[in-house]
Amino acid sequence: MNIIKAHNLACPIDGKSLQQTDKQFVCKNGHTYDIARQGYVNLLPVQYKRSKHPGDSKAMVVARTRFLDTGIYQPIATKVNEIVSALIINDKDVCILDAGCGEGYYFSSLVTFLSDRANSNNVSFVGLDISKDAIIQSTKRSKQISWVVGTNRQPPMLDESVDIILCMFGFLSIEGFNKILKPGGKIILVDPCPEHLKELREIIYPEVNKVEPTALAPSDIAGFYLLQSETIQFREKLDNNELVNQLLVMTPHFYRASKEGREAACNLEVLDITVDVTFNVFEKVTS
Repeated sequence: MNIIKAHNLACPIDGKSLQQTDKQFVCKNGHTYDIARQGYVNLLPVQYKRSKHPGDSKAMVVARTRFLDTGIYQPIATKVNEIVSALIINDKDVCILDAGCGEGYYFSSLVTFLSDRANSNNVSFVGLDISKDAIIQSTKRSKQISWVVGTNRQPPMLDESVDIILCMFGFLSIEGFNKILKPGGKIILVDPCPEHLKELREIIYPEVNKVEPTALAPSDIAGFYLLQSETIQFREKLDNNELVNQLLVMTPHFYRASKEGREAACNLEVLDITVDVTFNVFEKVTS
């Protein structure tokens, strides 16, 4: 498999194709975007921001990086790799977008996995996240991926230029995704199921509501139909306080929990957790 740089990035101002120079991306209307020294490009105009620093904070990114690097969530990465690999047709050029890539753990795992495939595909990888801190961290994982600061609502990609979109525990933008997906393109949607991290939630919340899976029916996504659905569940033991705290800080639960709940979780030395995740694959209907 031949990994190439993305050539379908679009100007977030006018939607025109971006061409890369040595240190910039530029569109034909003269809009320019500098390539940061870490290798990413910021394609998030200020008018698309809903806060000064949107997305995950640096603390969340660091905690998630350290937690995921332990390999505890490796079965999720393995399943994603299997699903994506099965969707790639030999000898066909492919563009894969990770929409909400975070600090890049799952996407870099996919690149490594697909690199071992012996075929003639040209494949480009675009990692997109609204958090600048997340993208900066992600650049440390792989230089083969085109890392972009941007939003899922208006992904800075050319219309109908993407083959596969990963959306892992992230914000699903049907309108934005539909615009950039080719006819027949796929969305791989990964979301928590009802039992996911139930042990942690029982500690930090006075009352625990089950997390409902995003088991979307074809009618829920106009222009798409459900191609595949699968769930994996496994248990892990977090055997030290540092791991427990990393898990807590990397999730939105830390910011939603009561003060008492956070303190109780932060003091734990051991925690058994249930990982319960669903994988839904949707295909864009061809006209």
